[in-house]
Amino acid sequence: MTANPLLTALIPLVADLARELPEAERYRRLLQALRQLLPCDAVALLRLDGEQLVPLAVLGLSVDTLGRRFKLSEHPRLQALLSQRGPTRFATDCELPDPYDGLVEGHRGHLQVHDCLGCPLYVQDQPWGLLTLDSLDPASFGSVDLDNLQAFASLAAATVMANERISLLQRRAEDEHQLAEIYKQAAGQQRPRELIGQSAVHKQLQQEIALVGDSELSVLISGATGVGKELVAEAIHAASPRAARPLISLNCAALPDNLVESELFGHVRGAFTGAHNERRGKFELADGGTLFLDEVGELPLVAQAKLLRVLQSGQLQRVGSDREQRVNVRVLAATNRDLAEEVRAGRFRADLYHRLSVYPLKVPTLHERGRDVLLLAGYFLEENRARLGLRSLRLSSEAQKALLAHDWPGNVRELEHLIGRAALKALSACNERPRILSIDTRALDLPDSQPSAPNPTPSAPTEHNSLPLREALDAYQKQLISQTLARHQHKWSPAARELGIDRANLIRLARRLGLN
Repeated sequence: MTANPLLTALIPLVADLARELPEAERYRRLLQALRQLLPCDAVALLRLDGEQLVPLAVLGLSVDTLGRRFKLSEHPRLQALLSQRGPTRFATDCELPDPYDGLVEGHRGHLQVHDCLGCPLYVQDQPWGLLTLDSLDPASFGSVDLDNLQAFASLAAATVMANERISLLQRRAEDEHQLAEIYKQAAGQQRPRELIGQSAVHKQLQQEIALVGDSELSVLISGATGVGKELVAEAIHAASPRAARPLISLNCAALPDNLVESELFGHVRGAFTGAHNERRGKFELADGGTLFLDEVGELPLVAQAKLLRVLQSGQLQRVGSDREQRVNVRVLAATNRDLAEEVRAGRFRADLYHRLSVYPLKVPTLHERGRDVLLLAGYFLEENRARLGLRSLRLSSEAQKALLAHDWPGNVRELEHLIGRAALKALSACNERPRILSIDTRALDLPDSQPSAPNPTPSAPTEHNSLPLREALDAYQKQLISQTLARHQHKWSPAARELGIDRANLIRLARRLGLN
């Protein structure tokens, strides 16, 4: 007796419903079964998140697909699939752009998807996402029994439900009725920016965010420039009981010293020259919510003392006022400096350091995150595809290898800027606007190894050889910055580009060294 292909595909999935499996493995098995039922080149599971679709698992598509976010307004095929309750097969001559053009693995050049099929998934009678199938053979789905796909989609929805239920129970021991809350995300509701990644260190970071987010502890977020400390702060706030209240951010490094107190605590009319009206400070604006102090290590010592008083007592005074006000604020702080070393050097108050770092949280560098670079690249590729009005934007296999081999001293911010530049370079090299634009290693323009600076850099000043390491380093940095600024007629932007750092960071460093 010939085995029923539908039953052959469904039976292992039914068995999986009773098993505790990691989400990635559960969804991988789901797509493998779908591919067994309906042989094709690529399959994907996408979750509906507001007005965009987020890939959760793919087989046969480029790894960077997992980092892409497909806005429905920009992808009419996906929009069309969601508009139907059952499966939809697109005609082979359909003119609607395909979001997967150029993303199918194992094919070089501009080979496009020719046969496309998809089916929406409904959980508790609400649209949850999509299953998509794509083939490079235009006749692949001509004889497909769409009822089989509909039956598979029903079991896929059960798989999704099981995974959501298990995940929810693992996060918190709450009543079953709270499961429904995960499906009640209002359309257009503002969400925190997403932390994208699947590496072990990234998952550890997400676990720590979930752990500390549900507390009232102060968190000191540390990490190199460009790793995404602000996104981590947003995620902590979103995971906290204060999520419905405001998250107020303040970049301490961008403030002139004479305005720090006014920005933090507010001022009354006439408190100083130019104070024509009363103004609430960031603490008052964040009352009941969270205050994020970015680059907190740049605060002057006088402001540090007043900040400590507010953290200890919950009371503040506006500049120029004798009246005290009480605030209820959770403080998150971030720094790319070693604050413990700053304390030892006398540049940061020890009592404030201990008050801020009740829970220290280190954000890993992009180099430590391994293949996460491809997922993040996919996210930035999709952003640039929409910005440039392209139908498809992808990385060649050689370009992917180059991204994986790079050290990423500028971390995620460097990757974001690199993808933006490379997309423009690749587009400018085309005589006409292509259907699929591929970014190769030439457009990336990544060095095989870190290059030396284009202009000769001074040797470490020998007159400082007898100084302690920190003072000698400061003296060397001061000399290097002075010479670079002189070469650029004291213009900060070109000097920052030559030195390979952000303009604002250069200004802050120069100020600390007494150059500004």
